[in-house]
Amino acid sequence: MTFGAIRRTFSAQAVRDFDVVIVGGGPVGLALASGLGSYKMVRESLKVALIEAGDLSRTRDWTLPPDSYSNRVSSIANSSRAFLKDIGVWGLVDQSRTCPVKEMQVWDGLSDARISFDAANLPSSGALNAAESSEMARLIENLNLQRALLRHLESIRSIELLQKTRVESIQREDRDGGHGWPLVHLSDGTTLRTRLLVGADGFNSPVRAYAGIHSYGWSYDVRAVVATLNHSPRGAFQGPNHTAYQRFLPTGPIAFLPLSPTVSSLVWSTKPALAEALCRAEPAVLTHMVNAAFRLPEVSVRYLHNLILDAHSTGTSISDEDIRNEIAFRENSHDIPGYSAYSSVSSMLSAGVPPNDAMAVPPLVTSIQLGTIASFPLKFNHAESYLGEGAGNRTVLVGDAAHTIHPLAGQGLNLGLGDVRSLVQCIVQSVAHGGDIGSYTSLRPYAAERYFSNHKVMSAVDKLHKLYSSTWDPVVWARSIGLEVINELDSVKAALMMDAGAGNPERSQWDLLADGIKGVSNGLSTAKMFGQAIGVVFNSGINEITRKLSQH
Repeated sequence: MTFGAIRRTFSAQAVRDFDVVIVGGGPVGLALASGLGSYKMVRESLKVALIEAGDLSRTRDWTLPPDSYSNRVSSIANSSRAFLKDIGVWGLVDQSRTCPVKEMQVWDGLSDARISFDAANLPSSGALNAAESSEMARLIENLNLQRALLRHLESIRSIELLQKTRVESIQREDRDGGHGWPLVHLSDGTTLRTRLLVGADGFNSPVRAYAGIHSYGWSYDVRAVVATLNHSPRGAFQGPNHTAYQRFLPTGPIAFLPLSPTVSSLVWSTKPALAEALCRAEPAVLTHMVNAAFRLPEVSVRYLHNLILDAHSTGTSISDEDIRNEIAFRENSHDIPGYSAYSSVSSMLSAGVPPNDAMAVPPLVTSIQLGTIASFPLKFNHAESYLGEGAGNRTVLVGDAAHTIHPLAGQGLNLGLGDVRSLVQCIVQSVAHGGDIGSYTSLRPYAAERYFSNHKVMSAVDKLHKLYSSTWDPVVWARSIGLEVINELDSVKAALMMDAGAGNPERSQWDLLADGIKGVSNGLSTAKMFGQAIGVVFNSGINEITRKLSQH
């Protein structure tokens, strides 16, 4: 099948039968189609259709100059990359537009307590080669991945892609004593009847609504500001741009993610008013604010935030010169020397020998790529079930249709790809044993494997967000001590990296991280009542992680 010949429906009132219909042509939906199509047994036995309202041809033909990057970037964990490699997709990715993450620096914006992760401490994995195993993750533009998935699907004739076609409604077929299949009514007048309906259709999932699956969650009252950043290359004595940085400020974390020697991606989670003000400010102002957010003490960062907000509230924008002068004044007042990496507008660094603290902060941003500044709201949302029952049976949810997570740990797409890997295996097993791929019995192993696993990750990330949003002194003290203790325990840090998918793809120990965060949470609750007891309880959580690690 050539991509240009993506098949559309043939008659306005036709009803066409499929074994699997996937709604949603994002990375997760396309990965599911590619995963199913990678098995000969599935290609020969099942008819699969994928429905996407957007123009997939534009994604297939997407291209940018080598030094320009999209602002929607994902961190692909080693476990996810191994899956994409297994189904034949990773080899179609433009590798020149991906970047390995080999180190990570994370620190508290109030106390400066810091933890450093290094992929060199990871055990080797048989699923990846030595070079790939030396990485914690690989950063990739979403469109680069989607393009590779579409190229993979071009050669699979049993999978039909219906682009520029909206789902108008979904209803249950009234036949077989009330056990009919889902009927998907499309915007071109066609109806698809399917044994299994998969919702890969995002947060506002029509498939989830049809299945009658409720979800619970909340908005974080936070928006993520994203942009593509230009900066100078690292010096000869510093090594390549393979380090990711994240600083937890009280308003939310700011992350600096490497894409190339001179380009990185920004994900800055902050309050909605500040996010709007930053997006409306001159790009040069945002450039200075990003540099300052990684370098200045929190009290000065907070002051700069207020300057931006005050100007925005009057309908004006602070000028590039004004923000430069204010940052220079604050660097001077904090005694930050010009030869320190923590100096930005007052920097006197040259291309020679770098200062001792050069790797403690990201490279200085010089500009922001045109048209890449954007923001979006952050939410926590989890479906009560991944499987439809009763009138909504023969439905299953994957990706954001099933769960939405804060981006601070970079696990959103990895959770979705984990869903895909599990569901593909579930369907393949059902086909191999002659089962009904849409039955609850066939799909139950998928829900059993993924629901609790996803919930543990989501709960841990949610608690981390709340933990680092607090400015209460006992909380800051407890989390800082805990972070510094973990930083001295290489085995614990290696386990946490494996928890995030950086280690052996067959091992998932997010339960250790979740239990550790639970210990932190319990410690904070106790602190509210007893004050000084917080440190003991926090460290009990750390000890629990260490004890469990010794059992594995």
